[in-house]
Amino acid sequence: MWRQWSHSTVKIRDTSSSSSSSSSPFSFSTFKDIQRLCADDPSAPTKKSSIFHRVRVATSIIRSWSATRRLTHSQSSAQTQLDSEPEVVASSVTETPPPQPPQPECQESPPSISIPGADKRIVVYFTSLHVVRSTFEDCRSVQSILQGFRVSIDERDLSMDSRFMKELQQIFGGGHTTLTLPRVFIGGRYVGGAEEIRQLHEAGELKKFVEGLPAAESGVCDACGGYRFILCDDCNGSHKVYTEKSGFKSCTACNENGLIRCPSCSCAPL
Repeated sequence: MWRQWSHSTVKIRDTSSSSSSSSSPFSFSTFKDIQRLCADDPSAPTKKSSIFHRVRVATSIIRSWSATRRLTHSQSSAQTQLDSEPEVVASSVTETPPPQPPQPECQESPPSISIPGADKRIVVYFTSLHVVRSTFEDCRSVQSILQGFRVSIDERDLSMDSRFMKELQQIFGGGHTTLTLPRVFIGGRYVGGAEEIRQLHEAGELKKFVEGLPAAESGVCDACGGYRFILCDDCNGSHKVYTEKSGFKSCTACNENGLIRCPSCSCAPL
């Protein structure tokens, strides 16, 4: 049934001899090319160091040399400073003057400003004009604070009578000083302006200044209505009078506005 075993007529090529005779382990030409490409070529020339490598080496050498030079310079300067310190200490010891006893300081207090004839009242120089808002508000604030103590106040409005300005300049020593309003005198002594009055009032010290002063009359004056000025009887507020001998001339009884101080509620002039 089955065919008996016998020798095959197909011949198998023996490649062992050819492979052993060849130096390459590969039998195909393509693999030989790969082997040749991968193999190191002993005849290839050796590459020289690039320019960047030489620059990097030169830079590292210069840096190390600079660090060594700075270290040597710092050591020498430190040694020089140590050598010069004893001389500096010796010179400072010899040049230091002996201590002198403290001398008493003579501090002169500024002279106080006062006005005569106002020992029992408060005198306030202010203005009722609204030309400068800050000045007007300061005057109103000071008047409100002082009126709260219910004491007699002699209010002198510079906008109603220019003679008050001359009077205030004489008190402070001439007309060269720049005067700001208001100005407050209590008991004949100058206290200050708006800022000083506010500070004294907030600290509770202003009450001590007004103690013992006469109380203010209640109500409004019937003669002037609280304005403290009335029309002049001689010129009827025109500030001009007529005489047959010299004609018209300025009235000497009133101010430039034809007003005189109210005799009922105003204090006597200083």
